[in-house]
Amino acid sequence: MVANSFIFWQHDPMKIGAFEIQEPVPELREPHVIAMLRPWIDAGNVGTLTLERLEQHLGAQEIGKLAQPGNFFDFTRYRPTTRIVEGRRTLEVPNTTVHVARRDEAPDLLFLHVLEPHTMAEEYVDSVVQLLKHFGVKRYGRVGGMYDAVPHTRPLLVTGTLNGEPLKDVPGMRSSRGGGYQGPTSIMNLVTEALDELSIESLTLMVHLPQYLELEDDQAGTARLLEILCTLYGFPQELADTERGKRQYEQVSAEVSQHRGVKTLIGQLEAYYDSRAPEESQDESSLSPQVQRFLRDMGRKLEDS
Repeated sequence: MVANSFIFWQHDPMKIGAFEIQEPVPELREPHVIAMLRPWIDAGNVGTLTLERLEQHLGAQEIGKLAQPGNFFDFTRYRPTTRIVEGRRTLEVPNTTVHVARRDEAPDLLFLHVLEPHTMAEEYVDSVVQLLKHFGVKRYGRVGGMYDAVPHTRPLLVTGTLNGEPLKDVPGMRSSRGGGYQGPTSIMNLVTEALDELSIESLTLMVHLPQYLELEDDQAGTARLLEILCTLYGFPQELADTERGKRQYEQVSAEVSQHRGVKTLIGQLEAYYDSRAPEESQDESSLSPQVQRFLRDMGRKLEDS
C-alpha cells in the first residue's frame, strides 16, 4: 500500500539521544523498523538497495539523522563524497539516517540506514534504543546479506529469525542455523539484546550470496529479500523485480563458462546444495577440501572481472 503523503514544517529539531528529529515529530501507528547495517551485513549492497526500493515505493521521507556523525565515525574509513547538484558542488557526509512511511493501515514503517560505529559505540547504541522507545516501535527488523558457500545457479537461500527462533510459515524461507557461531560480530547486536526488556519483537532476514562473486550491487539477492518482505507486509510482489537479478546472474554464467576450474568448483557447490534437506543446517567442513580452498581464496571477483 502506497504511503500517505505528509509535510514536515521547518522547526528546530528534537533531540533523541544523539539523533536530531525534525519537528513536528510524526505520530505513528504501531510502527515497525526495517534496518540495514553497513558494512557488516550489507554484502552486495542488498540491505541498502532493499531499503531504497521500499522507501521509493512507499514515498518515505527522511525525518532525522545523527547531529554529529563525526562523534561516531572515522571519515578516513567512511569517506565523504562530493556531488554536483544543479550546477553546485555539495558535500555528503556519511551518517545514520531515519526515514518514515505512513501507510493506510498499521504498521507504519521506520527505515534505519545504520553505519557501524568506530568510536563511542555505547552512546551510539543507546541513542538507537532511545529512538525505538520514543516511537513506540513494536518490531525491529534487520535485513542484509552475507557471503556463503552457495552457487549462483540455484535459488538464493534466505534465513531468518523472530525473537531468536526460526521464522516459520513464510514461503521461500529456510530455518536459520543454530547459535553455535563464535567470533567477531557487530557491536550493534547490543540493540537486539536491549529489545527483550522493552517487549519489542526482533526480526532478522539474511540472504546468502555466492562468495565467489562479490558483486557491487547484487540484484538477485535484493530481489530475494524483497520477495520475503513483500510477503510479510503485503507489498506488491513485482516490487522485487526478479528479472533484473536473473539477467545479472545469466551474465555471470556466461563469464564463468570461460573458466574451466571455476565451472568445476561451482558444479561441486551445486551438488552440495542439491544434496541438503530443506531444513538441514550448512556445515562447511562437509565440503571437499578443493571447495573449501576455493571459498577462502575467492574473496574477490572472478579473475578480477
